[in-house]
Amino acid sequence: LANRALAKAVQNKSLVLRSGRAFSHLASYETEQPAKEGSVSDYHVDTRMANSKYYNPHTFDPQNLDYQKDVRLSIRDELPDEIDGADIAEGLYQQLFHTELVWPVVWFAGYTAFEPDHVIHYPWEKGPLSPMFRGEHALRRYPTGEERCIACKLCEATCPAFAIVIESEPRPDGSRRTTKYDIDMTKCIFCGFCQEACPVDAIVEGPNYEYSTFLHEELLYDKKKLIENGDKWEPQLARIMEVKTRTR
Repeated sequence: LANRALAKAVQNKSLVLRSGRAFSHLASYETEQPAKEGSVSDYHVDTRMANSKYYNPHTFDPQNLDYQKDVRLSIRDELPDEIDGADIAEGLYQQLFHTELVWPVVWFAGYTAFEPDHVIHYPWEKGPLSPMFRGEHALRRYPTGEERCIACKLCEATCPAFAIVIESEPRPDGSRRTTKYDIDMTKCIFCGFCQEACPVDAIVEGPNYEYSTFLHEELLYDKKKLIENGDKWEPQLARIMEVKTRTR
């Protein structure tokens, strides 16, 4: 069937090779030619080697490609003279294992398999916090129990969110004391300006970040709430302020 199809294609138009030259004057498959003087009365043309001086001397045209010399030998010339065993092994290795696709996946799987676990089982485990972390606000006391706040209102003045409201009154010795210290935690942007402006380190932002509530009113901190936070977190606050003092 392949030979018949080739012969039919040759009858319609010439068969062009890669070199640009073509087979022409090819007879059809098993076509009986008229008898000629001094020649065989009938013969069959082998279309597989149609223009071959050896197989089809009666139809051979020297202007066209010789199948035996040009076509078959040109195909063989493309093959290397010697095939190295290492090249064969490398080709089989790449075809069987598809190294370009498999090795990146294997490397990533091996890296992630032996990588240390970064999961923290919160709330039973908690990650480390930087001393510069700014969490829930607190008002601190001196070791004697006296309040640090002197009602200078620098924190209120420097707050960009207007979240702090302070009221004060004079003491018998002429100094001031804070009577009201309110912070609206829903307005606070945790910029840290209040603790940076405080000259006595009274208002600080501590390490606590677990203070979510169900009611908005519970986030309106008064002086009592801030003092309670300071008493609760004083050991941590003292260490944090010591580190911040060294880095200023």
